[in-house]
Amino acid sequence: MAWMTASAALAQTPANVQLDVWSGTGYQPCEPSIAMDPNNPNVVVAGSILDNVYRSSDGGATWTKDKLTSPLGVFGDPCVVAGPTGDFYFLHLSDPEGKGWSSDALLDRIVCQRSKNGGKTWSKGGGMGLAPPKDQDKEWAVVSPDGESIHACWTQFDKYGSELPGDSTVILCSSSNAKGKVWSEPVRVSDKAGDCLDGDGTAEGAVPAVGVNGEVYVAWALGPWIYFDKSLDAGRTWSQEDRIVADIVGGWDQNIDGIGRVNGMPVTVVDHSNGPHRGRIYINWTDTRNGDSDVWLTHSDDGGETWSPTQRLNTDGPERDQFFTWMTIDPVRGDVHVVFYDRRHNESKEDRSTHVVVASSTDGAENWVNRTVSEKAFVPEGRLFFGDYNNIAAVDGHVRPIWTHEENEVLSVWTALLDLDPKP
Repeated sequence: MAWMTASAALAQTPANVQLDVWSGTGYQPCEPSIAMDPNNPNVVVAGSILDNVYRSSDGGATWTKDKLTSPLGVFGDPCVVAGPTGDFYFLHLSDPEGKGWSSDALLDRIVCQRSKNGGKTWSKGGGMGLAPPKDQDKEWAVVSPDGESIHACWTQFDKYGSELPGDSTVILCSSSNAKGKVWSEPVRVSDKAGDCLDGDGTAEGAVPAVGVNGEVYVAWALGPWIYFDKSLDAGRTWSQEDRIVADIVGGWDQNIDGIGRVNGMPVTVVDHSNGPHRGRIYINWTDTRNGDSDVWLTHSDDGGETWSPTQRLNTDGPERDQFFTWMTIDPVRGDVHVVFYDRRHNESKEDRSTHVVVASSTDGAENWVNRTVSEKAFVPEGRLFFGDYNNIAAVDGHVRPIWTHEENEVLSVWTALLDLDPKP
């Protein structure tokens, strides 16, 4: 397996760009999401908690910041995705009364807003999953290859945080046309329900992906397993039985010193390039099967019927943590890129100094290169809400990871301008 050490990669660290830093009031920016126009990688749009939206027209070198607004409210869990026609979609949680946690209507639906001009302006937003008093949470979305539809999946809580045995969580999915305004009645995907405690026993982490023929795939975590399901009719119906594709040892609710709870939930993507692995499904997650937290991947070439042996992507030794992973596939080159926080360079496991690494494969996950993409490490203190994820986007060798950085208990959002050489 080809790889590069963190110290070697530091000498080639790409330029880092700060998108945002906490102003001292309101929510600190975290849970960043990023997407690139597949037709023009100079156009990049990103978002972060609670309602921040960022736009770049020069590939991420400079950014403008705005606040996203909607009559349905904007309350975190930002998900920014791009379609093949250059449309961007910003999905998030709802707050229709604008009262935050004091409102019973908070989290009453998932909201999708569309931009047709590279993130300059946004639609008012369309809602999905409205089923009071149930709570809709932790959504993600994907656009179909033809750009004519968008699919979203999320977790429905009967009541967030409830300890009552009759209250449960399930994975729901819904679809819309390219406008993202009117959404289909949600379909329950998960056969097995979880609890409402927002931990390992909760069904969470639904990240949908679309196959090259319009199939919709999604994986999620529940207990010690990663479950997978698929739809062959654009999300209207799903397989009768969920498939377990991998174990997630220790569960998705992981604990990292200086961070607290860390989400190890799975991310699902499909190769849409014209390369030799077109149509391959990849699932990526973190777990603690080796004692420390590591980054893992499996893939399928037959629509999710069978899966490859689990691969470890971080190429360091034991007893050093890697966490908060996300994955993307370059739609032009077919390269797989996985971003995560990394502590391999630390002298001891107790050292909380944290870098950001991107693991990349140009040959369908056979070989991996680990590159450190953060110019400097940070040392989290464990006293802030750090969010539940980072993100990454790539188009034609232009790779843009995005992450949260902490310094003196102030959070900021960063990207790296990782531009790879053309393929031979």
